[in-house]
Amino acid sequence: MIGRIVEIADDRRHLFVNRGFLVVRDTEGERKELGQVPLDDIAAVIANAHGLTYTNNLLVALAERGAPFVLCGPNHNAMGMLLPIDGHHVQAKRIEAQIAASLPVHKRLWAAVVKSKLEQQAAALEAAAAPTAPLLALVSKVKSGDPENIEGQGARRYWGLLFGNTFRRDQNGDGVNALLNYGYTILRSATARAVVAAGLHPSIGLHHSNDSNAMRLVDDLMEPFRPVVDLKVWQLLAQGEAHVTPETKRALVRVLYDDMQTSVGVTPVMVCMQKLAISLAQVYLGERTKLDLPLQGLPLALAGSSESD
Repeated sequence: MIGRIVEIADDRRHLFVNRGFLVVRDTEGERKELGQVPLDDIAAVIANAHGLTYTNNLLVALAERGAPFVLCGPNHNAMGMLLPIDGHHVQAKRIEAQIAASLPVHKRLWAAVVKSKLEQQAAALEAAAAPTAPLLALVSKVKSGDPENIEGQGARRYWGLLFGNTFRRDQNGDGVNALLNYGYTILRSATARAVVAAGLHPSIGLHHSNDSNAMRLVDDLMEPFRPVVDLKVWQLLAQGEAHVTPETKRALVRVLYDDMQTSVGVTPVMVCMQKLAISLAQVYLGERTKLDLPLQGLPLALAGSSESD
């Protein structure tokens, strides 16, 4: 299912449910209704403003539909996320299989994720007319569990090639970093929905192991899709857009609906995330051996763009 990402970015807004719709109302003046969205069309709600209020009925209705409610901090990073308890009719069976998965299985799966991420990073560099060889050369070096941290080595090469040698990834930074933060928040919410809908537990990861991170599996599975956001941010910079604005937010949300290459043809990014999460559940259950990862290459809408678009 492809749903709508709804962001509430203005202060003094009240959110509630009315006859199957999410309704947004101004809390000042005449308290006018500002808009409404069918609940069944919503993939996630991003609360990215101060002074918001919302009803418990709304949160329950979103949870019933598997739509995350995401709370953002000042740096546009996700600080909290409300997810449903029941995401799939055989959820207990899948989580039991997830818990029982052996360490070698997790290491093998993580290596596949890292290789896919490196290939997508190389595709982003190619679309940005930057050298791809430094990233592609690392793909064959990834071993089970990535003990040599090839992923980290790739990141150090990748950021300089895409954004210049002076760029440093800083989650508390402004400009490019803030745009990346917002794009990753969108990816994280969509991946979280896919994980829960597949009947998996978001805290049981393949590789990420931070004890304070309740979204370890989400952060694992979103890795191959990060370059989608990276390239969109690069394109926004090329167009003179260096800050988080309503226009750049919309551009970053739209990457979820762009088509990626898969083994069965082109599929929207959001659907690729769902297929990946489902394939992981199937691996845990012994129904398949490999993850359903996107093929090398960025979404067609991104790859076909240029600096002059």
